[in-house]
Amino acid sequence: MEKELLVKSTPTEVEIALIEDRKLVELHTERNDNQFSVGDIFLGYIKMLRPGLNAAFTDVGIRKDAFLHYTDLGPQIKSVQKFTKMALDKQVKGHLLENFSLQEENEKNGKIDRVFKKNQPCLVQILKEPISTKGPRLTCEITLAGRFMVMTAFKNNVSVSKKITNNDERKRLKVLVESIKPKNFGIIIRTAAEGKKVADLHDEINNLVSKWKIITEELGKSKKPQKVLSEVDKTKGFLRDIMNDSFNRIVIDNQDLYNDAKSYLQNVAPTQAKIVSQYKGKKPLFDHYGIGKQIKSSFSKTPTMSSGAYLVIEHTEAMHVIDVNSGPKSQNRDQETGALKVNIEAAREIARQLRLRDLGGLIIIDFIDMRNKENKNILYSKMKEFMNGDRAQHTILPLSKFGLIQITRQRVKPELKINTLEVCPSCNGSGKIEPAELLPDEIERQLKFIIETYPNASISLRVNPLLYTFFKKGIITRQMKWYMNHKKWIKLTEDHDLHITQYKFLNKFNDEIRLEN
Repeated sequence: MEKELLVKSTPTEVEIALIEDRKLVELHTERNDNQFSVGDIFLGYIKMLRPGLNAAFTDVGIRKDAFLHYTDLGPQIKSVQKFTKMALDKQVKGHLLENFSLQEENEKNGKIDRVFKKNQPCLVQILKEPISTKGPRLTCEITLAGRFMVMTAFKNNVSVSKKITNNDERKRLKVLVESIKPKNFGIIIRTAAEGKKVADLHDEINNLVSKWKIITEELGKSKKPQKVLSEVDKTKGFLRDIMNDSFNRIVIDNQDLYNDAKSYLQNVAPTQAKIVSQYKGKKPLFDHYGIGKQIKSSFSKTPTMSSGAYLVIEHTEAMHVIDVNSGPKSQNRDQETGALKVNIEAAREIARQLRLRDLGGLIIIDFIDMRNKENKNILYSKMKEFMNGDRAQHTILPLSKFGLIQITRQRVKPELKINTLEVCPSCNGSGKIEPAELLPDEIERQLKFIIETYPNASISLRVNPLLYTFFKKGIITRQMKWYMNHKKWIKLTEDHDLHITQYKFLNKFNDEIRLEN
């Protein structure tokens, strides 16, 4: 499988496109004015306790109060509270936790008002971005992510990713990390650590410990709600989380981002740094690689597949609903075989759409009905196979007796919505246009104004082919009348891309002469 990463930068945002086998599968946007992102760590203050929700609204220094539920406090919340108070009172000596006494674990089914009081400070991390009217969701289980591992504060356990299946390698990594990790820090070993040497893992632990040092120092200076540690920018975070040997190319159109990404990869994956290149073409990066067109076709309400089958994607407050339709081109005589073929094609596209749009929560898929139980099992297996590449946590249930597949997918940020509809150039979105019979008079008025404003300019008029035919009709054409009236020859050309009521005046350099209203 070919994997490519395209990074497009504008003054206001950075867009990251993940391409697999020339198909867009993920699109991420990071605005330059973002106050926070998932993974950022804040010093917050409890603003309101809501025992009925078993949650607290927390001031972290941003416009919307953040939501902290009891289930997101974590078992080590008492240790977090003790450390936060000590750091604010400048009683923490050094940034390591080797002399820190861990507190007893929090009870699993307790009450929020027994843990926190109003205006109490707390160290929190952004778990989910704001969705709809809700503010960001918080957790008190503080984690620091690296490429090979994730460090968790106030724990001592070491666990290994389930995706590392070799038992000898799992044991090697666990023993190795247990011998080099600092006291009172837990470690989750990621899939990327498979086969890595002790020096690589030790360097990353040192890097994560240095981040904890920043948190400790910032807390010592803080007296109000504020950010104490930023997650790496989205480009570096993306490289950290998904980079592996299967990537073929990374293309970035911004000099600074290119230098940062190159430097980052030279530190964490030197062999992969060579696949990073800077795009210097004249066309926009996404247009050069055909991504703009893919975005427009993929984000419509009814994305179409190569066979002519199509999906209908609807959104409600409670769930997302996807309907599979075979389309007019389906001519398979065996209905069962044809239904299976379309359903498998649709399952692949649905897996792509879930990643691309980042749909979360409950997703209901209405596949084309099949009677054969074996075919239903095949479809279920294929759906799971196609979802394997999805990094978001998800659960897929087998087909119900109504032919529905239910999926729950982790939601950590708002669904990505891109409006692919364009404003009608004739009515400008009003749904009504000026009478067509008045168009020649309007063009005549505009032409007179241009000639009076630019008497020596060379002028040409570009119109729709139907309008071109109208202007060329008769013995004395409209073009000839313009010449007689204005003593100036107006070149007339046809353009199939223009709507019937569209027209453009051009100068000798083929630049449009824009008319101010």
